[in-house]
Formats: sequence, C-alpha cells, structure tokens
Amino acid sequence: MDNKFDFDKIIERKGFDAAAIDGIGRKVWGAEPDSALPGFSEIPMWVADMNFETSPGITAALEKRISHPLYGYFLPSDEYYDSIIRWQKELHGFRGLEKKHIGYENGVHGCIITCIETLTEPGDPVFLHSPTYLGFLSDLRCTGRRSVLSPLKQDEKGIWRMDFEDMDKKIKENGVQLVIFCSPHNPTGRVWERWETEAAMEVFRKNDCTVISDEIWSDLVLPGHEHIPTLMINEDAHSRTIGLYAPSKTFNLAGLIGSYHIIFDPSLRRKIVRRGNVTHYNEMNVLSMHALIGAYAPEGREWLRELLQYLEGNLRYASDFINSNFEGCRVTMPEGTYMLFMDCSGFLKKRGMSLDEFIKKGWDVGVKFQDGRAFAWEDAVRINVALPRSLLTEALERLGKYVINGQP
Repeated sequence: MDNKFDFDKIIERKGFDAAAIDGIGRKVWGAEPDSALPGFSEIPMWVADMNFETSPGITAALEKRISHPLYGYFLPSDEYYDSIIRWQKELHGFRGLEKKHIGYENGVHGCIITCIETLTEPGDPVFLHSPTYLGFLSDLRCTGRRSVLSPLKQDEKGIWRMDFEDMDKKIKENGVQLVIFCSPHNPTGRVWERWETEAAMEVFRKNDCTVISDEIWSDLVLPGHEHIPTLMINEDAHSRTIGLYAPSKTFNLAGLIGSYHIIFDPSLRRKIVRRGNVTHYNEMNVLSMHALIGAYAPEGREWLRELLQYLEGNLRYASDFINSNFEGCRVTMPEGTYMLFMDCSGFLKKRGMSLDEFIKKGWDVGVKFQDGRAFAWEDAVRINVALPRSLLTEALERLGKYVINGQP
C-alpha cells in the first residue's frame, strides 16, 4: 500500500524558529551543542521534536481559523473537549471521560509545577525513576523540592524494568507523598505493560502517594505494544492520579503550547485547578485549540499510523546499526517514543575516553545528540531518530567513522 505522507522529505528549518537548529552554538538552556567543524552539516538529534511535516489537517485547521481576522477573547469550544474525549477513548480505552475532567495546561511542565506547589512544601521529597527526563529534575530544583531516584534495571534481554522493592524502600525512607511517573518512559522508550503499572501503583497506594503521570508520549507507541493509561489501571489509580497529555510530541506542536490534564477525583481536581488559575497562566491560545482539533481529526489518526511505521523503521535501523557496529556501545530497541538511550560505558572504558570527549567528537562532526548525565545516568547519550532516514544514516555513519573508529 502506498503511503500518503512523505517522511523522507528533508525540510530546511534554519531560520524558521527551530531550537534544534537555531540553538546550536548558543547557550540559552545551557545544554545546546557546540557548532560543527567546517565541512560538516548539522544533524539535530538532541531536542525532542520531529523533523517531519505535521499532519496536513492541522495546517488546514489553522489556516481556516487565521482566515477570520479577529483573534480576541474566546471560550474553549465543545469541539475541543469532544476531540480529546474521542481521541483518548479510541486510542487508549478511556472510559467515563467527561468535559469536567479535562483542564487546559500551558505545557506539561506548567502543570507539574502547579502540582508540586499544591501538594508539597519546599524541601519535600518527590519520587522519580532514573534515568529520568531532565525537565522533571529542573522542575524540582526550581521549586526547591528534593528528588528521590529509584534506578531502573535492565533484565537479561536489556529491557528496562522497575525495581518495586527499591521503590517501596526509597519512598518509605524519605517520606515521599508525591510521585512523577513517566509512561511511556523517557528516555528509555519503555512502554509499561499493564502488570508493571499495576505493581507500581500498588507501591504508591500502600504509601499513599499522589501520582503525576506524564503521558505526553502515549500516542507514540510502536506496533505490538499498548499504552495503558495510569488512570485506567484500577479504581484506586483512578482517584490518586493526575494524567498529563498533549498533542505536541505526537504532531510536533510544541511551539504552539497546549497541553491538558485529566483528573477524575473532584477534590484533587479542585486543588490543582484552583492553584493553576491563580496567576491566569493557563489561558488557552485560540490557535492551539484549533491545532488540537485538527490533530485529533480522522486525518491525524491516519497520519499517526504512517508516522509510527516510519519511526519503527528508524528505531530498528539505528538500534541494529549501533549494536552491530559500535563496539562497547549498546541500545535496547524502544517500544515507544522516538528516542534512543545509548550506553557508551564499554566504549569509553576501552578507549580511556571521557563522556565529555565522546560528546564533543560527535558534535564536531555535526551529530547533535544529548548528554545522558542530564537524565541522572552516567556514560550515556540520548539520540532523537525522528528525522528522514537519509539523515539518520548519515549521522550514524559519521559516528562510526569519526568517533567510534576515530578516523581523521
């Protein structure tokens, strides 16, 4: 069957508001890669956005709304809420989801900050798994909270697993009352099986923890795997979980800003909404609303199906290439997301090289991956493979030639 959408197309992003390109060589966030040496083009593999055109339905929805020349105060439409309810029911099996359970958020981080400040005090501990998304650690630092990390472990097949005994121990020892749970998991790409999320939620139930479940990657699950919303695990999870979602990762809409929470418990919902509304920060953008409606339309579903096929091909190609050609480096094929988390420890030890040197060598030849230490993990890098296959191939070949094999 012929594909309708072209993910092989290379799109010029320089000068078109793309942090992944325009941020190279600058120091704004503090994690920007250095510029490449002369003669090497920049291949962006560090920022978690995609180098693909978004669904045409989104562009059409925005163009239709922009054609009306007034952009004043507005009210979120029923179509906005109906689009979310339909999407979550059809893709992820949500039951009983109503408009009242859904709240707009100016980004997942904004809601996490609201939850942290509502449910904890400065100095309080918050539980996470490591490696963990670097943004969570930043959220905790800027609110004066303390992170409590339970390392994931890799089994004999290299699959990342939660250590439930260690989780329970760390939560008890530190008096944790709030958890940030990432599902699917970034940066490892694990899509938790139902029994795993059930076991995790049982640990959280026994310790009476409220759970922030970041499910921004939930649409990007590869064939053969299934995302189970934390809120849908059981009745207890239904009442103690704050689910966070957005079309931004799925459809490359981060620049428009527009996330949402799902909270079933009325008391918990009142607390979070009241705190989030205090500063008037959570004011929806009219174009963000129409972008979501366009994304969650039938054409968006069709676009997503083709995207997942392409991403699976990229992830499998990259995983096989690294494990076959990069001696001392290894990755586990992700089950979701478009990120690889590459362990470089064997290579670094063998070559007597530091991770800083490894990263710099990659950046010098234009391969812009990300330092894994920012994710609370040593001797690893995170690699975004959501780019045309030709660029992915070029990036891996450069790494093999100039970094792994050290050719001049």
